[in-house]
Amino acid sequence: MQPVALVVGEALVDVVHRSDGSVTEFPGGSAANAAVALSRLGRPVWFHTCFVAGDHYGQMLASHLEAADVSLASDPASIDHSSSAVATIGPDGGASYVFDISWHLNPLALPTEVQPVVLHTSSLAAVVSPGAEEVLATVVDQRSRALVSYDVNARPAVTGTGADVVAKVERLAAQTDVLKASDEDLEALYPDRTVADAARALLALGPAVVIVTRGGDGADWFTRTEEGTVPAVAVSVADTIGAGDTFGAALLDALWERGLAGAEHREALGSLPGEVWRDLVGYAVRAAAVTVSRPGADPPHRAELA
Repeated sequence: MQPVALVVGEALVDVVHRSDGSVTEFPGGSAANAAVALSRLGRPVWFHTCFVAGDHYGQMLASHLEAADVSLASDPASIDHSSSAVATIGPDGGASYVFDISWHLNPLALPTEVQPVVLHTSSLAAVVSPGAEEVLATVVDQRSRALVSYDVNARPAVTGTGADVVAKVERLAAQTDVLKASDEDLEALYPDRTVADAARALLALGPAVVIVTRGGDGADWFTRTEEGTVPAVAVSVADTIGAGDTFGAALLDALWERGLAGAEHREALGSLPGEVWRDLVGYAVRAAAVTVSRPGADPPHRAELA
């Protein structure tokens, strides 16, 4: 059996409006960005997603995934049009989004010779129905074999906030081994808690680690026995598109490199000491820094992180 990464989530095209008036289209989407990032880091990746290969955005997505050597884990043609996100870049390089999302999955159809040892999902996939229910079912089905990673990557402009969204986030968090969220995600979902308290509450649901990214302030990690902070890498920011997706992919790559891919390593993951998490998170921070240094979701290849 070939050990592979299974990424589950949305693929869409970012239509980027910059302050100089230029408009550029980039294939992306949180899960698609993570799939490409994992592949560029040398991992075999199968992607469970949806788009329409016959429309303009779908053609862009199909070509992008093929060029990145990302394999499709199902027939993506489960929706009537491919999704997009209009991103407006602010003076600090940060992006605000307006989405046109269609999200529903056909059944998973992996070849018999491959075995997911890590499963990653993120963002809209976890909370937009009917796809969110299909994501949860896939995670539950694969969790006995694969280490599960979840990047919250909240999109209040699409989903809103409140009890229903939080409930969907938390039901997936309870099935997760490695959970990542930004400080902005946690502030939106848990406005009555500090970021640290929100992270600890998610940790209590079952993950071995919760990692909170803080942009230029680096990233914090929380386990049941230790907490710590890794500083950011100073770079000239082109934009922040795909930075968090790269972070999540790089973290999985680093865990895989340490022999921790696969459900059989779940107990070992839960007992990793703080200095190991500091190294793992530091690697992910460095990878994300490469992505923010160039336009669009353009994650690094492994050679760039040597």
